[in-house]
Amino acid sequence: MKVPFLDLKAQYETIRNDIAAALQQVLDATAFAGGPFVAQFEKSYAAFCRVNHVTGVGNGTDALWLALLALDVGPGDEVITAPNSFIATAEAISLAGATPVFVDIDETTFTMDPARIEAAITPRTKAIIPVHLFGQMADMDAIMAVARAHKLPVIEDAAQAQGAEYKGKRAGSIGDAGCFSFYPGKNLGAYGEAGAVATDNPEIDAKIRCLRDHGQYKKYHHNLIGWNARMDGFQGAVLDVKLKHLGRWNDARRQHARRYCSLLTGVKGVCLPAETDHGKHIFHVFALRVPRRDTVLQALADKGVACGIHYPVPIHLTEAYRFLDKGPGSFPVTERCAQELLSLPMYPELTEDQIAYVAQSVKEVVSA
Repeated sequence: MKVPFLDLKAQYETIRNDIAAALQQVLDATAFAGGPFVAQFEKSYAAFCRVNHVTGVGNGTDALWLALLALDVGPGDEVITAPNSFIATAEAISLAGATPVFVDIDETTFTMDPARIEAAITPRTKAIIPVHLFGQMADMDAIMAVARAHKLPVIEDAAQAQGAEYKGKRAGSIGDAGCFSFYPGKNLGAYGEAGAVATDNPEIDAKIRCLRDHGQYKKYHHNLIGWNARMDGFQGAVLDVKLKHLGRWNDARRQHARRYCSLLTGVKGVCLPAETDHGKHIFHVFALRVPRRDTVLQALADKGVACGIHYPVPIHLTEAYRFLDKGPGSFPVTERCAQELLSLPMYPELTEDQIAYVAQSVKEVVSA
């Protein structure tokens, strides 16, 4: 049996007709850049996230960057974040002119360890960006407590957390702003590039809307130096169709995760992902920890099971961020996890037979 890591076509086949109708509406209206279809998705997604405002942008990196600019983060500032994210989190900080300052992670959840934040704060600290990794939210109460004590804004990197919850609150609704990516492989994925910023703050929303459209509040009246970061109409229409299914798709992922765990509990050498008591994990990624990860990865590929690695090189050890002078050993939990994490196939359309085959393959490979 062959089990792909991700199967976007399987999902597309279930909504093919609705997608075709939505795209035809955009073509008929010739509303290609921004426009009513983006506005409708913004309204729908704001209701989903339980916030007052959502602004659609070109991608998740735009979302983070514009949120930082809207909070006046710039040259000379520092922003605290985690080193075990996709590099876009740090890139956005750098593009704003600021410097990323990393703190290590909790070994159980793989999200920012709140106990380490205080020591990283300096007079130059301007914001904190916790990353809701793999579909599970960071410990937001503890993070917000530190942030509020130091009067620092919090931007949630919720690129992997569309629909995840923390004590009943949706990802993107707790901090000053929440940033989302709708890259095609996400739980809510566009058919191209797209992102969004969620907030309850009307001033932040207004500034991001201005920045995404070349700094203009109305056409040809440029109050700020902005950028072209608009979401296109096709993506707005596609996302609005798919959003109606997201709750069901997330529930399927959670059911698959429970199945994986039931089949792999007690297997020596396999450390299963944990879900916090106060959260709702939506399993964008189902990541195990295993010894000799790269050997296991290849052996599973030989059995037809395609797996992934998130993320093999922590950001502080990339060539791009060598200038931070944070070498090996700087963030030991992150570095240890980077050597052991293995992501199994995870998407709503996985079958029970596929899950059983993947689990059995993991048992055989790890035991060997």
